[in-house]
Amino acid sequence: MSEENDSLEQFLDEIKKEWFDILDYWAESTIDKHNGGFLGEIDNSGVVNSKIAKGVVLNTRILWTFSSAYNYCKNERYLEIAKRAFDYILTYFFDHDNGGLFWAVDTAGQVVDDRKQAYAQGFGIYAFSEYYKASKDQRSLTHAINLFYLLESKYKDDEFGGYVEALSKDWKPLSDMRLSTKDANEPKSMNTHLHIIEPYTNLYKVWENIELKNSIKDLLAIFYNRILNQQTFQFQLFFDMDWTVKSNEISFGHNIESAWLLSDAARVIHDEKWIEKMETAAVHVTDKVIHDGMDLDGSVFYEKIDGVIDKDKHWWVQAESIIGLVDTYKITQNKKYLERAIQIWSFVKANIKDSKGGEWFWRVDKAGKPVVGDCKVGFWKCPYHNTRALIESYSRLKK
Repeated sequence: MSEENDSLEQFLDEIKKEWFDILDYWAESTIDKHNGGFLGEIDNSGVVNSKIAKGVVLNTRILWTFSSAYNYCKNERYLEIAKRAFDYILTYFFDHDNGGLFWAVDTAGQVVDDRKQAYAQGFGIYAFSEYYKASKDQRSLTHAINLFYLLESKYKDDEFGGYVEALSKDWKPLSDMRLSTKDANEPKSMNTHLHIIEPYTNLYKVWENIELKNSIKDLLAIFYNRILNQQTFQFQLFFDMDWTVKSNEISFGHNIESAWLLSDAARVIHDEKWIEKMETAAVHVTDKVIHDGMDLDGSVFYEKIDGVIDKDKHWWVQAESIIGLVDTYKITQNKKYLERAIQIWSFVKANIKDSKGGEWFWRVDKAGKPVVGDCKVGFWKCPYHNTRALIESYSRLKK
């Protein structure tokens, strides 16, 4: 028993220190002192791409990260960085004419992609609600609430339920609604719905509104009845408007991320029926990821398409797997899940964490080598998955 306790205490000490180290990296290495805000891209060697566009996803995730860090430990430095992100988003990404958040701006802050992804509006809610908790700035709560009503009024599908992927700057349909070139061009996706229920849950923590609660319940039902395959316990990725499945990919990271976030949503709204359903499903989903997606060293593969596994190990997949396994351990009290979380952390320390340059590599290959050409800071490479996984795991295990 003492050996188990020592292993757990070491794990907790290490992940808390790593959380602080990642925050330090972003605070010290990513501030754009020339153009304001934050740098748009830094490669694995620390070289800055000074011409790359800045994305709203990166900036809202930075706002959430430093707001949540302040909320946890009350370090004024974190609140200052969060304010920098908040001010930059409102100045450059916010559409003051039509409402909502643009997708990308150039280094000078000029809009270069004015599409309005539902995903981006969701991350705006996530970030603004967390910053309101940290700063008590009423503007931030107002923006979060306004984005909630915008998603409900502009993106919600009243016929089949759920939300469409994207609209133009003035709320007209788009022929290409993809988040990225990797995605299928379909009107609905699991990923976007996950990152709508996630911010709705965070907003509910500071704004207990009945319409918001009902929308969270509706999303839980959509995930349970439409997105989750009840036979395989895997989340399907892309859909037509009527929820016809349009993909055969399996995303191990999204599976385990969804499992814990959906359980968390049910807990936050205190709905016993959905807590039981989602926690039961979470255990099955986690077991499926362990069976199908884990390598012999305990790390988690990226995805499987047409039966072929992509054996790269992405930073965010390892991060979400750690917190997903910790959450499943808390549900079941079965120590095998905690042991696997610690095993992934050992893999991250040895392979994903950049001990010399700081932060985590985007991904490593099957042999554990960083993939050439990846960035450490970028449109999608952010401090949100790993800092959240570390502090959420620490907080759950310290209770």
